[in-house]
Amino acid sequence: MIEKIGERTLHFTDAPRVVGFGSAVGKKEGEGPLSEWFDKIYTDTTMGGETWEKAEAALQKKAAELALKSADLDSGDVEYVFAGDLLNQCVSSSYGLRDLEIPFLGQYGACSTMAQTLSVASVFVESGAADTAAAVTSSHFCSAERQFRYPLQYGGQRTPTAQWTVTGSGSVILSAYRDGKFCSHGEKLDEHSGNLRRQIGVSHICAGKIVDMGITDANNMGAAMAGAAADTIYRFLEDTDTVPDDYDLIVTGDLGMVGTSILYDLLKADGVDVEKKHKDCGLMIFDTDTQDVHAGGSGCGCSASVLCSYILKKMRKRELNSVLFAATGALMSPTIVQQGESIPGISHLVHLTNYSD
Repeated sequence: MIEKIGERTLHFTDAPRVVGFGSAVGKKEGEGPLSEWFDKIYTDTTMGGETWEKAEAALQKKAAELALKSADLDSGDVEYVFAGDLLNQCVSSSYGLRDLEIPFLGQYGACSTMAQTLSVASVFVESGAADTAAAVTSSHFCSAERQFRYPLQYGGQRTPTAQWTVTGSGSVILSAYRDGKFCSHGEKLDEHSGNLRRQIGVSHICAGKIVDMGITDANNMGAAMAGAAADTIYRFLEDTDTVPDDYDLIVTGDLGMVGTSILYDLLKADGVDVEKKHKDCGLMIFDTDTQDVHAGGSGCGCSASVLCSYILKKMRKRELNSVLFAATGALMSPTIVQQGESIPGISHLVHLTNYSD
């Protein structure tokens, strides 16, 4: 059952369960601090394809296949897939997932897409519209640079506030769990490590509002998104009457160094201090001291690959039990930026909880 709490938060009383997840990343990400947590690390940034766009599609397909394997399910067992990416018409998702033949609902939330797809999939499963659904997203450094900035051959100078688009993808499989059992594929899901598959659930989601910080620099995404992250986190805490210490981890999508600092200042102005509980995926996935990524990582694949590796595996081990996952996105296009418009931000939040049943 879905309960509306406060202004924007939905509580799922049955908590759709995470029955499978998978992550796939590129070479640079595989050389970073989280290398041991990823399921697949490519050493070839083309992933065997002819173009960067085809490479990203292959990356997303691999993450989806890894999640299905993790759940011990076939693509035919999944009723809907919610997916998106940064490219025009979300072609990485549609081309990457077409062979799976799962009913497809494309999503766009910029770099917040993992939280958005996971939120919509959770609503479908909790409401009974589906028993099993998948959430997928991806990004690729080279395809994103070509679309949003300059072709790599241009060799443009990157500013200190710039972030490195993550070459990565993540996928989660959700299944309905009511009255102590799965609503479909029950025997299959319980047969192997059933206790783990019943463990992690989506207990709440909080949809973000569009927040415009007045940033016009396309190389300063962290500052553009920080206001949206602060707004969503503050609203969720207010709606649920909780404080940061009630959670093991509050993780943002890809604010990087600049956005993280702004997030702390904005929340402290509202009387909320998340600093001791907070981590940012854009700062977790790379070593900013040894890897040339300037202000950190970004892209849909940033928060997706961190969620579907480090965070969910830590939850499986019960080293994390209550996590707020607030992915962030900059809702812009090259055309609108060239017209002098500011860059609005968005942040959607998903509360992941460990259950004992």
